This record gives sequence, C-alpha cells and structure tokens, in this order.
Amino acid sequence: MNKYKKLISNTVIFAISNFSSKLLVFLLVPLYTRVLTPDDYGIADIIVNTSNLIIPFVALSISEGVIRFGLDRSIKKSDVYSSAMKVIIYGASVFLLFIPVFLQIKLISEYTWLIYFYVLASIMRVVSAQFVRSIGLVRLYAVDGVLATFNLIVFNILFLLVFKWGIIGYILSTIMADVCSFIFLFKVAKLHKYIQFKSMDRTVTKSMLFFSIPMIPATMFWWITNVSDRYMVTYMLGAAENGLYAVAYKIPTIITMLSTIFTQAWQISAISEYDDEETSNFYTNVFKSYQSFIFMVGSAIFLIIIPMTKIMADVQYFNSWNYVPFLILSVVFSCMVQFLGSVYMAAKKNKMAMLTTLAGAVVNIVLNLILIPIFGVNGAAFATFFSYFVVFIFRFIDCQRYVRIRANLMFTGLNLVILLVQVYVILSQMKFWLLIELALVIVVAVVNLRALSGVLQKFYHIVKSRLSKRKA
Repeated sequence: MNKYKKLISNTVIFAISNFSSKLLVFLLVPLYTRVLTPDDYGIADIIVNTSNLIIPFVALSISEGVIRFGLDRSIKKSDVYSSAMKVIIYGASVFLLFIPVFLQIKLISEYTWLIYFYVLASIMRVVSAQFVRSIGLVRLYAVDGVLATFNLIVFNILFLLVFKWGIIGYILSTIMADVCSFIFLFKVAKLHKYIQFKSMDRTVTKSMLFFSIPMIPATMFWWITNVSDRYMVTYMLGAAENGLYAVAYKIPTIITMLSTIFTQAWQISAISEYDDEETSNFYTNVFKSYQSFIFMVGSAIFLIIIPMTKIMADVQYFNSWNYVPFLILSVVFSCMVQFLGSVYMAAKKNKMAMLTTLAGAVVNIVLNLILIPIFGVNGAAFATFFSYFVVFIFRFIDCQRYVRIRANLMFTGLNLVILLVQVYVILSQMKFWLLIELALVIVVAVVNLRALSGVLQKFYHIVKSRLSKRKA
C-alpha cells in the first residue's frame, strides 16, 4: 500500500474511534464540575497526575518498547508481549512494597490503594492496546477506544451520580474502565497465545528494556513540564485554584484529541517507513501539513473559549477561561514535539528524547517559581507553553541528524506571533475582540492552507477510489 494511503487509511480508522470516544469524555466535564467542588476536583487531579508519574517507574516504560519492537518484522510477537507482561508482574510486586511509604504522605494517604490499582489497571490496558496496534489489529484497537469510553461514562454515572462517591468514584471509574478494556482486548485478540514465558527469547526482553528504560526519565521530565505546575499552584495558591486550572486544561484537549487521532497512525508509518529511500520527503511533507493543521485548530479554538467554558463548567469554574489561551499554545507545541519524538522512536535514539525533555523540565520549574507568585495561574500556563516551545526548537534542530525534515522555522514563527496576538486580544477583552479574533483565524487559515492542500487532495483521491471500488 502507498505510504500516504496507508497513513490516511489508518488515520481514518483511528478518527472513527477517537473522535467519538474523546468527544464523549470531553462532554463529561460538565458532570465533573457540577458533582465535584473546585477543591475536590483539584485533589482528584493531583491523585491522577501522581499515578501517571508512578506508571513509568512501575512498568519501566515498557509500552514504548511494545509498539517499537512489535512493529519489527524480525521479532516474534510472543517474545514482545511475554517480555512486557513479565516486566509488569515484577513492577507491580515491587510497587506493593512501597505502599507503606505512600500511606505516610498526608495529601494522598487515604487514596493510596486507589493509586495502586489505578497504576496497575492503566499499565495492563495500555500495554495490551499498544501490542494489539503493533500486530496490525488496528480496527480492534479503535473499537476498544469506543468501548472504553462507554464504560467510563457508565461507571461515572454509577459512582458519581448514583452512589455519590465523589473523589473515590471519579478515580474508580477510570480503574474499572481500564480493567474492562484489558479483559476485552485479552479475550478478543486472544492475547493468551502470546504469553510464553518458558520459550521467550530473553535477548528481546533486554533489547526492549534497553530501549524503554531511558524513557523513564524522559516521561518524568514530561510530567514535570505538564504537571509540576499543578502542585506548585496547589501549594502557592490552593487546591481550588488548581481545580480551575485543571478545568482550563480541558478546552485545549480538543487539539490533543485531533492530534492523537493522527499520531496513533503516524507512529506506525514513521517506524515502518524509517529506512525507506524517500524517508526525508515523507517526513517533511507530513510534518508541514500536520503543523499547519495544528496551528489552524489552535487559532480557531480562541473563538470558543468563553462560550465553551459556560457550557462545560459550573458557574464556580467560569473564571478558568482566563487560563486557557496560553494552554492552547502549550498544547500546539506539545503536539509538534510529540511528532518529532516519533523520529527518535523510529531511530531508536531515546537518549536525545530524554535530554530535550530535561531541558523543557528545567525551564518549566524555573519559570513556575518566578511567574506563579507574580502572575498567579497564568504564570504557570505561560511556563508550560514556553517549555514546550524550547523543547520543540531543540528537537527540530537535533532530529535533522536522523531525518532531514525540510521545514521553515520562520513559518512556524509567523504562526506563533499571530497566536500570541490572539492571546493578547482575548485576555485584554478589548472592544470588538471577537471580530478581531475571527479576522486572525482567517489570517492563520490563509497562511497555512497551501501546506494542507496536498494532503487534502491525496485524501480526496483515496476516498474517491474506495467509493468507486465499492460501487463496482
């Protein structure tokens, strides 16, 4: 199959799954903001992000190795899945020994066992889902995304509205959804066939760990960039402010939702086509189109920040809209950073992935310490954006050693300047701000439409070809 056709085809499959599932999760925000107080939501946010920090240490980031080595045609699939499951068993056992330590941490002590099962359920689900995707069961992976979301909604309604379990119900909903997802994948994909501990090739396990373990500090540094500001905001300004900040993050997830649809398909293509003669052209063309799309979506979201906040959140959360503009910029650049991360994954060069994320983490912490006391929550939002911007610049320059991506940073700079103007316009609430924002959205669209035209034409021809075959 043509590389572009394969990428677009997989993107369509993931879009069917992710758009419906992510949209439904997005629509759960009004439920959370009406059932949980800002203080409760802030604490729940801390629990989830603490769990996400622990996950790579318990699993040794083995899910990264599963997708990379699972796509390698020269390696037995059973060796990949068996290695991952063995790592999970050992990791869960070691984590159990640290439970007494977590019981001593005042902020999360009463939720320690929830954190343990949240971590374990998440690892089992993610590893199995990554493996299913790596062995070519893309449609099953997509179906699982929809079912997992349906389960999450059901458990949310049951635990939050019926049983009224508050924070515990919020966390338990995710745990149960992940458990159901793991069971579904395990049974339908017959994953038990791939668990062969006795006959597994231990050199594959070592190779996977050698690839995955450097991702632990990288993941930790990403966590610092993404989440450390939540802890600092909670410490300096209180849990209620962090609750508002957590809600503010929900609107930019529209960009993340659309980006995830593409990146799930792109990871497969990036790895599969890495050694191809046309790798540079392929990566360049895809990056230019992807970058333009992300900037256009980010720009358009400025128009709906305030009305979306009114729809999504209870009145006590309304002021959270003030923190959204800089978070939009941070998500825009995090999406591009993630794209460049696929170059490291394909090249198996995780050391530089770690070092670039370290740079972003350091910048983030320093700026948080300086800006939060001065500008409050928006200081944290700006720190997150600038951290991602720094990582993007570092990665774009460094990635040229592995794949020559011929993209113009001046073009990126132009888009950034326009979005910064949009930030100023909406935060200042100047006269006719909405009309000015609309005009700027049109400018961004005109600037970026040319880069997207080639992909749109390819997409049109692929869809037209498939429709013609069905009619025949």
